[in-house]
Amino acid sequence: MTAIPTQSAYSRDHADVFEAVHAARGRDWAAEADTVTRLALQRSPGATSLLDIACGTGAHLTRFRSRFARVAGVELSPAMRGIAEDKLPGVPIHQADMRDFDLGERFDVITCLCFSIAYTRDTDELRQVTTAIARHLTPDGVVVIEPWWFPTQFLDGYVTASTATTNDRAVSRVSHSVRADRSTHMTVRYTIADHRGIRDFTEHEVLSLFTEAEYTAAFEAAGIRVEHQPGPPNDRGLIIGGL
Repeated sequence: MTAIPTQSAYSRDHADVFEAVHAARGRDWAAEADTVTRLALQRSPGATSLLDIACGTGAHLTRFRSRFARVAGVELSPAMRGIAEDKLPGVPIHQADMRDFDLGERFDVITCLCFSIAYTRDTDELRQVTTAIARHLTPDGVVVIEPWWFPTQFLDGYVTASTATTNDRAVSRVSHSVRADRSTHMTVRYTIADHRGIRDFTEHEVLSLFTEAEYTAAFEAAGIRVEHQPGPPNDRGLIIGGL
């Protein structure tokens, strides 16, 4: 498969702290999954299967599994995939690139959350993803996509900080994001304190600033009619539609 930029294949260090850090920042994985499930079932009440693209550590899939008879995930990062597999025995977690995967089966609901679709580098790659989604969607299926910020919404120079503490580990996260043409370039630094001592690492992520019209056009090119619903789960809204 085509190699994707290294910043979107999360490292082992990043995968290990991913859920804890984002939960500390206010992300409620179960509530998000419930919102997506409700919206999907409103459009397709008989849906029984779900595919989560870029499923990460399986945080959403854990909840989806209790709502759908058949679930599966696609994840590029071996580290993230390994955590998901440990958490979800019996659930297929396919290691694949979201731009060209082919599982040979279809699903009633296909999701791509945590703005992962914005790791595509341009509208051509975005259309590769929507084509792959269409290939796996049942005729009455539903897609639910969480986009990154639209260009008019992104705050150049944005900084944020958070900490996550458990009984045996403390993690701090600081980030700085700047705009470079049509992309967000984000530098994220983590510091971890645990029984081994204190260590840190830095991640560099690039996220495309697609417009709402570009998302819509990419899905329409794949035969999927979509609309943007502003608001939850994380103020960026959701892109929802079907064949």
